Formats: sequence, structure tokens, C-alpha cells
Amino acid sequence: MTRSSSRAGVTQTPARAGSPGPTSLDASGALGGTIRRTVFDNGLRVLTEAIPAMRSVSFGIWVAIGSRDETAQNNGVSHFLEHLLFKGTRSRTALDISSQIEAVGGETNAFTAKEYTCYYARVLDLDLPLAIDVMCDLVADSLLTPEDVETERGVILEEIAMHDDEPGDEVHDLLIGALYPGHPLGRLISGTEQSIAAMTRDQIVGFYQSRYTAPRVVIAAAGGLDHDAVVDRVRAALVGTPLDPGAASGAPEAPRPSMPEVPVTTAAPVVRHKDTEQAHLVLGGAGYGRIDDRRFALGVLNNVLGGGMSSRLFQEVREKRGLAYSVYSYNSQHADGGIFAVYAGCAPAKADEVLSLVRRELSRAARDGITDEELARGKGMLRGSLVLGLEDTGSRMSRLAKGDMLYDDHLSVDDLLARIEAVTVAEVNAVAADLLSRPMSLAVVGPFTEQDFG
Repeated sequence: MTRSSSRAGVTQTPARAGSPGPTSLDASGALGGTIRRTVFDNGLRVLTEAIPAMRSVSFGIWVAIGSRDETAQNNGVSHFLEHLLFKGTRSRTALDISSQIEAVGGETNAFTAKEYTCYYARVLDLDLPLAIDVMCDLVADSLLTPEDVETERGVILEEIAMHDDEPGDEVHDLLIGALYPGHPLGRLISGTEQSIAAMTRDQIVGFYQSRYTAPRVVIAAAGGLDHDAVVDRVRAALVGTPLDPGAASGAPEAPRPSMPEVPVTTAAPVVRHKDTEQAHLVLGGAGYGRIDDRRFALGVLNNVLGGGMSSRLFQEVREKRGLAYSVYSYNSQHADGGIFAVYAGCAPAKADEVLSLVRRELSRAARDGITDEELARGKGMLRGSLVLGLEDTGSRMSRLAKGDMLYDDHLSVDDLLARIEAVTVAEVNAVAADLLSRPMSLAVVGPFTEQDFG
């Protein structure tokens, strides 16, 4: 049985003869690549971008499960599982997994985010069959032995302790927790010492078996490859596993709904006292979700305010006054909401002055907006980062997977560039007036108490 589907800018083609089951879709990719998409009958998707000039391939297995899918009791299980899947399968030990890829000069890694987990390898094009076999094996057929659970528990606890020793990272987690109190988006991706110490193997195995299902999986590859060969190899590598393309029937899981929107909460300053040499400050509040059309105007505004050395915040805080070494703005987007924030690292004695300047610049942007010159520079930065980011196979592989898993769409680079170019001063100013006039929360790590910012 074959199943038809569609994507913007993609034409449907029949399944290849001798390859029953999946539906294939073709499209022209960015910068000369050819994008094809195949959906197996169990809902698992395979997307590739063939780039003939490339001699490398990035291959990734993406699962639409992340830390926001956890409860308070199993917080950190997605990240715990990410570690454990590299520890061994029925046919490979942990050493086999790493040594087989490294023996051909390749590399493997993985990461967990709020809404997805990714396992990936980068190899020479000739070694792609090996990478497919290894990565499919570790994701679909992991043993999760009790011994490995205990070993990785110690590793993760050390990772949490190491993160706590990095106040410049810790302060962002503090802000997210303050903006999303009691909501899964506000929890730590790594979990806490308490949740990791208490987590049982049964919890991890249950999460693995119930969440790592074919409709949630997107396999993506970019570089010197042949789509049909990738599909055939993936099918063969998954036979006999829970992701076996011929073992079940299902449709790909739709992206997370964007509504209802998860509101952010503005609270009193959250301060974590530490005897650091520098004060780490993040001031932030509501942003926009990932499919909100205003995200392009917000991207321009972000660049104008704190996106580089020419930005307002960098010029006012660092260049003119020398009050901080690092100051920047950023926005993070989820299916149903987002955050806009400003970070600054400065001497503790200068914290009040830096915060005053940041608030002043945000208020000025909300009141007066930006100039035509700033609009052009902000759009140029967005265009450049988009195109330059596509010069390696890893970013192109990621773009394929995220487009299918998070957006249910594959906008071409030309489409995205056109959306950026269409942004007007009026649109950016409307976003500034909307977001920057709202209350914001403050997170601080440094030698302070909450009374210092009351």
C-alpha cells in the first residue's frame, strides 16, 4: 500500500518500482541540491538532499520527543535516553558503535531539545551505508541494560554539576523557569539531581517503548547520496526492530499544535547567589511561536537590538561605555509560544547601570521603532545567516528534518529570502511596540540577593 501526501513546492512522484510501500516526493533543493521525501506505511519518513559536489554526508535520526513531553517525576528522561542509546544494542557494543564510525574518519553525536531529540553521524559518502546501519541500530534496538543505566546516571549527574559551574549558561535556565513556572517548557532538559537520582530503568524503558514510535521519527540525510539507496538501506537496517517499515501501518505524526498559546509569566527577579567575578543578567519576556508570521519581523528586530557588533545594545553598553564584554539579544521559538530576551555579563558593581541601559534601549525601540537603515542591516544579517548556514551538510540535514517535523512544510531558500525581504519598518515597529512594552522577568547569577533587585 502507498500513501500520498503533499508539501508546499513539492511535486508528487510514484514510488520506485520494486520498492513497495513508501510514497516519494521530489523537489528542487537550495543551492543546487535535490530534495526527495519518502513515507513508509508505518509513518516513518525519510528525507534527503542530494548534493553531487559533496563528498561527505550528514545522516540524522530525529524523534519528535523532548523534555516538554516529560512529567515532573521523569524530568530528564529524554536526555538520559539519548545517552543510553549509545551504550549498546543486540549486535553492537558501545565500543563497536564509536569505533566503527571513527575507523572511517566519521563522527557521531546527539542532542536533546525541548521538543525533539536528534542522533546524527557525518561520514564520507562511500561510508554512508555503514552510518545508516549503525545509527538505525542504536536508535531502534538499544538494550538499556541496568548496568548501563547506572553508569550513565553518574555521567549525567556530573554533566548537571558541570552546567551549574557555568553561570553564563545557568542564568538562561533560570529565566526560562521563571517565565514558564510549572510548565514542562520551564523544566531543565537535563533534569535535576533529584529526578535523575530517582529515575528507574523501568521508567526509561517505558518512555523509550511508548515514545520512540515510527510516526514520530524523521530520518534526514544531505550530501553526496542517492535517495533510493538511502531508503533501501534504512528499510533493511530497521527490519525486525520496533521501527520496522513493514511491521505496522500509520501516518506521520503532525507537528505540535500552535494553539492554545502557552503564556509566559512575569515574576519578581530570580537571583541565584554565587561568588562569581561577573554578574550574569538576562531580561526577557514573551516572544512568538515558530509558525507566527511575525517571526520574520522579530528576527530583524533582534538583529537591530542585539544581533551583532553594530547592534544598539552592543554599541551602547560595550562600545561607548565599556560596561560589559558580552551583551546580546535572542529569541527562542516553540510550537505554541516563544521568548525574547537580552543577556549581559558585567562586573557586579556595574549591574544596575547595565540593566538601566538595556531597559532604556528596549523602551526606546518600543516607543520610536527602528530606522530604514537599521531595517536594511537587520534583513541583511538574516539573509546572510540563512544562506551561509547552508554551506555544510549538517545544517542542510537539520533543515530537512525540522521542516518536516516542526513545520510540516519545506519552504525553499528563495521563499524564505522573499519573506525576509518583504519585512517593512512598520511591521518591525509593530512587533517592537507589542513585545518590548510588555513586562519582563529578570534572572541573575552572581554575588547578589533578590533584595538587590527588588
